[in-house]
Amino acid sequence: MPFESIRLALASPEKIREWSYGEVKKPETLNYRTLKPEKDGLFCAKIFGPVKDYECLCGKYKKKKYEGTICDRCGVEVTRSDVRRERFGHIELASPVAHIWYLKSTPSKIGNLLGLTSRDIERVIYFESYLIIEHPEEEEEEIFEKDPSTIPLQDGALTKYVKLHVKSEEEFREAYEYEHSDKYEYGMGAEKVKELLSRIDLEAYAQKLRKEMKIYAIGYDELGREFKEAQERLYKKIVLEIAKRLAEAGIRFGELIPTEKEVDAVLTKDYYLVVDPKDAPILEGQLLHKEEIEDLKTQYGEDSFTVETGAKAIELLYNRYRERNKEIPLFKNIKDIVRKTILKEVAEQRLKKLVRRLRLVEAFIKSGNKPEWMILDVIPVIPPDLRPLIPLDGGRFATSDLNDLYRRVINRNNRLKRLIELDAPEIIIRNEKRMLQEAVDALIDNGRRGRVVTQNNKPLKSLSDSLRGKQGRFRQNLLGKRVDYSGRSVIVVGPELQMHECGLPKIMALELFKPFVYRRLEEKGYATSIKNAKKMVEEKDPRVWECLAEVVKQHPVLLNRAPTLHRMSVQAFEPVLVDGKAIKLHPLVCPPFNADFDGDQMAVHVPLSVEAQIESYVLMLSTQNILSPAHGKPITMPSQDIILGSYYLTQIVEGVKGEGKVFASEEEAILAYELGKVDLLAKIKVRKDELDFKTYKNNNDLKSTSGKLIETSVGRLIFNQVLPEGFRFVNEPLDKKKISNIISEIYDQFGIEITATTLDKLKELGFEYAARAGISICVDDLKVPSNKKEIVKKAEEEAEKVWQQYVNGIITKGERYNKVIDIWSQTTNEITQLMFEEIENSFIEENGKKYPGIFNPIYMMALSGARGNKNQIRQLAGMRGLMAKHSGDFIETPIRSNFREGLTVVEYFISTYGARKGLADTALKTAVAGYLTRRLVDVAQDVVIT
Repeated sequence: MPFESIRLALASPEKIREWSYGEVKKPETLNYRTLKPEKDGLFCAKIFGPVKDYECLCGKYKKKKYEGTICDRCGVEVTRSDVRRERFGHIELASPVAHIWYLKSTPSKIGNLLGLTSRDIERVIYFESYLIIEHPEEEEEEIFEKDPSTIPLQDGALTKYVKLHVKSEEEFREAYEYEHSDKYEYGMGAEKVKELLSRIDLEAYAQKLRKEMKIYAIGYDELGREFKEAQERLYKKIVLEIAKRLAEAGIRFGELIPTEKEVDAVLTKDYYLVVDPKDAPILEGQLLHKEEIEDLKTQYGEDSFTVETGAKAIELLYNRYRERNKEIPLFKNIKDIVRKTILKEVAEQRLKKLVRRLRLVEAFIKSGNKPEWMILDVIPVIPPDLRPLIPLDGGRFATSDLNDLYRRVINRNNRLKRLIELDAPEIIIRNEKRMLQEAVDALIDNGRRGRVVTQNNKPLKSLSDSLRGKQGRFRQNLLGKRVDYSGRSVIVVGPELQMHECGLPKIMALELFKPFVYRRLEEKGYATSIKNAKKMVEEKDPRVWECLAEVVKQHPVLLNRAPTLHRMSVQAFEPVLVDGKAIKLHPLVCPPFNADFDGDQMAVHVPLSVEAQIESYVLMLSTQNILSPAHGKPITMPSQDIILGSYYLTQIVEGVKGEGKVFASEEEAILAYELGKVDLLAKIKVRKDELDFKTYKNNNDLKSTSGKLIETSVGRLIFNQVLPEGFRFVNEPLDKKKISNIISEIYDQFGIEITATTLDKLKELGFEYAARAGISICVDDLKVPSNKKEIVKKAEEEAEKVWQQYVNGIITKGERYNKVIDIWSQTTNEITQLMFEEIENSFIEENGKKYPGIFNPIYMMALSGARGNKNQIRQLAGMRGLMAKHSGDFIETPIRSNFREGLTVVEYFISTYGARKGLADTALKTAVAGYLTRRLVDVAQDVVIT
């Protein structure tokens, strides 16, 4: 059904009845014997439509020819059964209930409109308090109209201003039971609130609020109750601060630092303060009770001391103290200070409240919605196929939670109707109305107020829950639909692939490209019709694979790995058909996807139209996405084995076969290596032709200048062969950072296509020489420093000295902590340095060859940047050192052992702090980052970059 726009609005009771096809009166669903829907129940066929297509419930009318007929026996209309997804029912409530969205929102919409707090309006709705409407007498009408706390109600053709009060039952009985009934009206529950909302004169209300806002904007002097409360709070705060200063100065005032209770005792004039003790044996600032003062005056005379109570007492005492300490500011009339401070603050708060209320009133006027519609007389019952009852094995049924929530509402509603008919006592009816309110609350938004309604200790999913959050209707079904021509499988590494290719399993490709395969089978004459083509595909005819290979050629597919955090998480590839069921991924595109091969899965999508395919090639192909949008540097970077192979290849070892030999060209040197005359890592000299960059800007015109001898190795010559022609000769050991810089240079100099080709060549070279190097690790590669024990012992002695200094009171706790942390940090660094020195100065013997310690496999991995770092090697073979607590502070006891030696129980326990904190932080940060991304995307919806 096409439509141009959607408008969200409050539904009036008339509108709800208009949607409805009948009233649901019973809580029953299906008849347990016939399994047919119960009449007037939650699945009633008469209300919601037939269970079977074009067949009434009793079976009198069957088939399409009776369409539109209403059966005279069962009352069911003969039509399609899918109307059970569209037709609403309704429940007529015995007593109105408040819609929880407008009652419990922040701020409460109902409370805001009536000028009541959320707590007060809630107490009225749930029958805890009375709502009292105070009408003005004739002489009070003008006063009520100007009073900021009144609201305008329609009284026939006139508008009357009334005051609202919320009182508990006890307060109500005391104050209003014997008052004149014409001045006050009162009531409880949603019924009274609805009546009040229906009488509000919105136009007069908006006008009144605008007038009040002008007054507050100019500056209002009498701000009513809020001002007085805020004034009292600040006043008490200032007095308490003064009293604390007096106590710190040594003037006794209760305990050393006075409590709020003691200040209150003086302010409320229950106790007196001694301002001037004179000759009496009492202290300045002492708290005295009335009886104590009388006794002292009898004993020492009327004028023997001076006492005062209230704020004046504290003020006098403070100013006396101030005379002795001139730097202290003088306090004159605290109340004036407080008044000036608070006046502006309260006016601003009131102004914000008025603006919020005016917006709400104007929204009601503009939209045509009526305030009383926030209170429900009728509840819509959603179509039964949207809250299905599914039969399970063994005659049991699985049901939607909504059916249970609707059943609670119907049961309570029916019970309330019966109690009203029986003229039950008011207290029982009131309790039943409250229970009905709670049942409707649970149906609309379970758990928003009070206890969550559960079944088998699981909260029931209400109407709001099915819309809200990640699994709700909007984000799960409307924004995140499943699409055709897509698949999903586990990824495995494809080192043989080129950078723009991915391996797509044949059976997956056949399913994804089915329509294209059908067309190709027809075009080639293998099938005479789509039906034949379908049959050939189902039977896996060999010619199908031939057609599939042709279809897949030059037809890109999109690969996506969840979570899709940036645009590099979806990239286009040319598919290469592979056997098996796993998607093959090029190792260099793992960083942008953040993919690894420990069970990760990826989704495949097929761009169908020619335009989509062109866009995939031009914008989304992996070779077009080498640079990261975050920092502009290449993100598709060699890592791990490729780095290790390149690092090994560009090393130079002294004293190996062929060292010092001179070759006329690169080719001659590489040939000598292949014939076994020179070692791969031997230091040799080669005549190298240099290309003249200064004279010629175009690479095609580059000419060789006379070559000169350079000192290098065969490995480095082989590495330089994969770099683009015209790039500088790289003659240094290469780690991850240096290779990254080389890729960036190549991109700047030669562009994206040559960079992609170079990356592919580098991948081949890196894997080959990582394999040839035969680098693997064993426990003996972890060399524990020889004199580690002596260093640790020395540090322990120093830490003990620091502890003794602390015990003897020479240093503070903080100084002790800092010194201990420094001692163990220096010790850890010393052991680490010693460990690396011992590795570098050692030698490795292999096949009769002697290699320096830098060829230690673990050392190589860390130094090259292939895997791990020096800090991790330190923990493996040196000393784990200091561990941080969850607060970020270091634990004073370090971990003296390393993983090679093994940890003690205590050391293992200390280690767990960091691991637990890491896991908790990761979970929290992921959620925060995800929400931030969603908000950024939301605000950027309308931004267009041209």
